[in-house]
Amino acid sequence: MRTIAMIRRILTELLRDKRTLALMFAAPLLILTLLYFLFQGAGNTSADLAVQSVDDDLVSAMQVDGLHIHKIPERQTTDQSSNYTERIIRDNDYAGFLCQNDGSLHLTLAGADEAQSGLILESLKAAQAELSGKAASATIASQAAALTQLESTVAALTSRLQTLSGGRTGTSTGLPQASIDAKGGEPTNRPSMATTPSSVTVDYLYGSKHSTFFDTLVPIMMGFVIFFFVFLISGISLLHERTTGTLARLLATPIRRHEIVNGYLIGYGIVAIVQTAVVVGYTIVVFKTQILGNVWNVLLLNLMIAGTALTLGLLVSAFAATEFQMMQFIPIVVIPQIFFSGIIPVASMPGWLRTIAHVTPLYWGSRAMSDVVEKGANLAQIAPNLGVLLTFILVFLGLNILAMRKYRRI
Repeated sequence: MRTIAMIRRILTELLRDKRTLALMFAAPLLILTLLYFLFQGAGNTSADLAVQSVDDDLVSAMQVDGLHIHKIPERQTTDQSSNYTERIIRDNDYAGFLCQNDGSLHLTLAGADEAQSGLILESLKAAQAELSGKAASATIASQAAALTQLESTVAALTSRLQTLSGGRTGTSTGLPQASIDAKGGEPTNRPSMATTPSSVTVDYLYGSKHSTFFDTLVPIMMGFVIFFFVFLISGISLLHERTTGTLARLLATPIRRHEIVNGYLIGYGIVAIVQTAVVVGYTIVVFKTQILGNVWNVLLLNLMIAGTALTLGLLVSAFAATEFQMMQFIPIVVIPQIFFSGIIPVASMPGWLRTIAHVTPLYWGSRAMSDVVEKGANLAQIAPNLGVLLTFILVFLGLNILAMRKYRRI
């Protein structure tokens, strides 16, 4: 009977907590619906490839769905520096650059997206196989024609010999032209086929051929890990002080709302600096992550992401009465942002989802992080993303101060 009473009490508390019921039943449906729309276009990988001095037949054979080929005019300068290809790729945000020189192909891949690199490599291999097959078929057809011509020549010679051996007289004007062709070794009407370049050299600007999909995710996961834990710890800490009465005793002193928020922001900001340094250092040392840009820009971006998570965590804690309710906001506030951070290409999403992605902090932070790590973006290039993150911080900070006044009665 006591067990039944406990069951009744738990169910009663759950039924009274409308927010818990809504999140238990609505949140899973929301996440599943979001995943449905996200993965509708997830398989539609697209890549931009620059080509220069490549045979038109090979370029035409490489045309597949999702691969956009851009022909680059031949260089008018004798500058043979290795930075030329790098500039072409990074200035135009291409996934690769293919050039042909003396019958050999040189492919340089950006390496920032394994799916795009795979699409380019597969299309190149398929195009080479297709052209090789056509060349082989043409060679076989040419040899068959030569064999037929040779058989005709042999038949003519046999007939002539039989005529001579039969004692017939006549004036011979010479052997048939076909026999002359046979003596020459090759028929005069044999078609010529252009040689398909078979030698391919592949280089990577970021990573290598041994890179995995995790290497692409490392810049994204760095920002997400910092965002998630700073959001969770900061929100629960302030909520704990409020529910235990510590915050009320603190307010008995001459302290103001903005001073509380600023104190939390600076205090946890110091912790976030240490956390950021640990996470970045761990990924570089343990995962051997290659950072093409300045490591200080990586640290700065992670600090801005941590600041956004901190102010957002403080804001969300204003609407939670317990730590359990604070945890309930994670499926609504945090999990959707990981989908918009670059794990799934935002360009492949429907238009209304791309609009939602642009109003999530992790989209801007992860995008800038990938640019610094994989493309070597400098501070000026990521400045717009930093400005957006700073705007999020200021907006969340202002809303938090207003929320404290309305919901916390201080």
